[in-house]
Amino acid sequence: MQPEALEKIAHAWFAAFNEHNLENLLSLYHDEAVHYSPKLKIRQPETNGLVKGKAALRAWWQDSFDRLPTLHYVVTSLTANNERVFMEYTRQVANEPDMLVGEVLEIKEGMIVASRVYHG
Repeated sequence: MQPEALEKIAHAWFAAFNEHNLENLLSLYHDEAVHYSPKLKIRQPETNGLVKGKAALRAWWQDSFDRLPTLHYVVTSLTANNERVFMEYTRQVANEPDMLVGEVLEIKEGMIVASRVYHG
C-alpha cells in the first residue's frame, strides 16, 4: 500500500478512538490482530501487555472508554511507509497530566494486523 493510504487508516483510527466508537475502531483491525501496550501490561499483568484478536481488543478498549470517558488523542505527527505507520500523539484525560505516546500500526491488505504502543 502507498504511505498515503496508511495515513488515511491512521486518521480513521484517531477519529474512531476519539469518538469512542468501538465498532469503527475494530473494523480497522484484522480478526487475529495483536496489540501491545504498557498500560495493558500494568492493568492486566497476566497478558504481559499483549492481546490477540478482536474479542480481546474489544474488551481492552471498552474498559478504557468506560473508565476514562474524557480520553482523547491529539495527533502530533504521522510517518508512513508501505507497511506501517508510526503515530505520535498526546494522550489527554481530564485531571491527569498529558502523556506523549508513540504507536506503530502494521498494516497488510488494508487491515491493521499489529499495533504497539510506546510511552515517552
